[in-house]
Parts: sequence; C-alpha cells; structure tokens
Amino acid sequence: MDNKRILKALIERVGGRFAVALEIDLSSRDPEEIFKWLFASVLFGTRISESIVIKTYKEFEKERIISPKDILNTGWDGLVEILDRGGYVRYDFKTATKFLDLSAALVDGYGGDLNDLHSAASEPRDLEEKLKALAKGIGDVTVNIFLREMRGIWEKAEPYASELVVTSAKHMGILPLRGKDKGKILTFLKKKWTDEGMKIKNFPDFEAALVRLGKDYCRKALCGKCPMKCECKGVKERSPHVSLYLL
Repeated sequence: MDNKRILKALIERVGGRFAVALEIDLSSRDPEEIFKWLFASVLFGTRISESIVIKTYKEFEKERIISPKDILNTGWDGLVEILDRGGYVRYDFKTATKFLDLSAALVDGYGGDLNDLHSAASEPRDLEEKLKALAKGIGDVTVNIFLREMRGIWEKAEPYASELVVTSAKHMGILPLRGKDKGKILTFLKKKWTDEGMKIKNFPDFEAALVRLGKDYCRKALCGKCPMKCECKGVKERSPHVSLYLL
C-alpha cells in the first residue's frame, strides 16, 4: 500500500476529528460551536475514557447547558449532577469548578466569545496562554486538544504535535526516531501530509487519527490488535537513514 493510501486508511480505520464525532461544526466559526468544542476539550483533558466523555457531553447537550451563561446559571451542584449522570464521577467536583471559572472569565473578559479571545492574542503561544488563563486546571493537554482542531480555522491556532501524535507517528514510521524540536516535528508532519497530495485543511484529521492510534494502541503496546498493524513499519524495521534535516 502506498503512503497516500496508508494515510487515508489510518483516518478511515481509527477516526478523525473528535469535534466531528460530537457533531460540532467548527468550520462555521460560530462562537457557540467553538465554545462547545472547548467544553468537550476540558472533558477530554483528563485521564478518562472517550466513551465516558461522549456520554457526559451528550448529557449536557440534552440539558442544553453548553454555553458560558447556561453553565453559570446552572451552578456548581447542577453541573456535578450532570457530570455524574454521564459517568464523569472521578473528576466531577473539580471539573464543575473549572467550567464555572472558565465561563465567568470568558464572559467577563471577552463577552463570552472565544473568537474575541483569539483576536486579542498576539501570536500562537500567546493564544495558548490566554486559554490557560481562563481557569485553574486548563493546562497544556486541554489547550492542545482544543487548538489542534481549531487549526486552519483560527489563524493563530498552531499547537505543536502532542506526545501521542509523535509516539504513534514514530511507531508507524511516519516520523524519524530522533529529533525533539517541536516546531520542526510539526513542519515535518505537515509536509509529509501535503507531499502525498492531501489538503492542509484536513491535517487535523491526520493529527486526531494519530492521537487515537497512540492512546488506544501504541501507548498500551496493543500492536496485535491495532487496525494499522499490517501497515505499521515497527521500530525494528524503520530505516536509520531517514532524513533528519527538519528535526
């Protein structure tokens, strides 16, 4: 199978963007849709299963409580109750507090519109810091999850490739084993994607697929069950002569 088919197969077999799976339309740049994705990113940002995150998100969606003002009106007790219904019990208390804090900060600082927060940021790393400043507990992982799928929608959404992306890309033989420069790793992966004739606007699907592969298989060493096991080159088979000029 050629490289382009492998990239397409990766997305088809493990899935692409998480926001799409939740039926969140980020392409519209609608503030409500973007906040929904930040909300979901906070849920995804803890060590909890994807199925519980989706169930919990759907509980909030069913109650129509996925906006800053609705969250503030619901209050801490109401948020905890919905989190528990979704199975998000391990992190219910602190997540409820996090949702209240970030909603209040977003309303007070940016009129509840994340697009305004983006406009206020001077460059990509400043955007990340502004997002983290919304509430205690919004860290690098949550921000990376959120901005990864805002790439190509927000001009300043340029997060580095996450650890899971790097791990699975190396396992697949897509990325050379050596090299730690985050900026060059991202450039390398983008070039790899576009060199195979893939559209840059769909690069977030590639990243999301690598995340899924990394968390569900590579990190757990479940190579035998991996849907990409036939295409994966494996550590021993990768050539040591791959060009590292970008890394």
